[in-house]
Amino acid sequence: MTSDLSRLGRRALLAVAGATLAAPALTSPVALEAQPTRGAAARPAAPRPPMATPIATPIPSNEDPRIHDLVAAVSADRIKADITTLVNFGTRHTLSDTLSNTRGIGAARRWIFAEFQKISKECGGCIEVRYISDIWKGTPTGRIKEDVNVVNVVAILRGKTEPNRYIVHTGDIDSRVTDVMNAKDDSPGANDNASGIAAILEAARVMSKYPPNASVAFVALSAEEQGLFGGDIVARVAKEEGWRIDAVINNDMVGNSRGIDGVHENTKARVFAPGLPANTPPAELRRILTNGGELDTPSRQLARYIDLVADRYFPNLDVDIIYRLDRYGRGGHHTPFFNQGAAAVRLMEAHEDYNKQHQDLRTENGIKYGDVLEGVDFDYAAKMTALDAAVLQSLAWAPAAPDSATITGAVRPSATLRWKASPSPDVIGYRVYWRKHSDVNWTRSRFVGNVNQFTLENVIIDNYFFGVAAVGRNGQESLVAFPR
Repeated sequence: MTSDLSRLGRRALLAVAGATLAAPALTSPVALEAQPTRGAAARPAAPRPPMATPIATPIPSNEDPRIHDLVAAVSADRIKADITTLVNFGTRHTLSDTLSNTRGIGAARRWIFAEFQKISKECGGCIEVRYISDIWKGTPTGRIKEDVNVVNVVAILRGKTEPNRYIVHTGDIDSRVTDVMNAKDDSPGANDNASGIAAILEAARVMSKYPPNASVAFVALSAEEQGLFGGDIVARVAKEEGWRIDAVINNDMVGNSRGIDGVHENTKARVFAPGLPANTPPAELRRILTNGGELDTPSRQLARYIDLVADRYFPNLDVDIIYRLDRYGRGGHHTPFFNQGAAAVRLMEAHEDYNKQHQDLRTENGIKYGDVLEGVDFDYAAKMTALDAAVLQSLAWAPAAPDSATITGAVRPSATLRWKASPSPDVIGYRVYWRKHSDVNWTRSRFVGNVNQFTLENVIIDNYFFGVAAVGRNGQESLVAFPR
């Protein structure tokens, strides 16, 4: 976060430059010295000599008041209504009834499709709704033993300037009880994962009022419990259709605030951020392991971005970044996209109750088992959904990250970064980031203007990690590109 001293420094520089800004609270000058961006103690400013030339290009703040409005628009009541509707389908098991209009996964996905159509109608047709499906071949030893048509619902809020660049928001339709093959018994799946579907529906509702630059795809996936098959299908189709995917955020269980360990906490979220895909080419793997970068993969840059947005727009929500694909022995629907090289993370509640997950509905020894409505904290689910919407909107308004970033500076007193320009229109310039090796998040940055290289004087390459982000005219920044 920016210190009070930094804000005072901006005012002083603007006064010297004679700059006139329409909205001074939302702007900052280009030529500021680098300051710690968060967690640093303020220090007295050293005297500055008079500036010879005025600041040419003031840049807007990356805090956007429209996102505060978007966050405030998320409704816990609407989320509760959506989760209740999904629970009332009885079961949403991938192998359940597909013909009934009141029970089973077929009824659930048709209702989701209709809800996206309703949202689109209210915004004048701004959302394109489609099914993406394929026949998944059954195997005698698998969780799908006979061929099944795996059907996913995809709703695209089309970007106005970069329609083929995508920010993807996913949740899982299906539910299960103790026996993963039991498609008959009631499986409410209130938190796992009606909460995730309710989140993508509500995010679509509020974001439909704010046309994005890049496209946002809201995707309700099937067959997660059977093997992440829905995600496999959509990731493959997206690749075939040439989607340029900037980020994938998977919501899987975002509605429980009471853990099995007795902890009740509604002010934290977890982001599982994987490192390197198993199919990373050996040469690339050697380079990363030699020069560093295993903590700076695209997925981990996305996790840092989510943390930054939470700090910026939420006074009482902290993000815990976990450098792992998912929880031990478990998986999520971000994985198929991650395996194809996309920045992909799982966003979920901070505390789980295993007595509710994947359980037959029953009471034993005074303990109620089962994933029912009573186990969902709807206000917490709304807060998590608002975080989704804030991140998705920020990314959809931001430019794409610069391409092909590199760095030099071995055995030199300074480090030089170079990069190819972002392909996005309306890029005003670039911000260089650096942090010490012991820091988790980026701590220092400098806006360097609309250039394709910059040298950080007296910053030893061996002692820091570096990155560069594109900055749009609206102040929104891309994900940080880590130099190769």
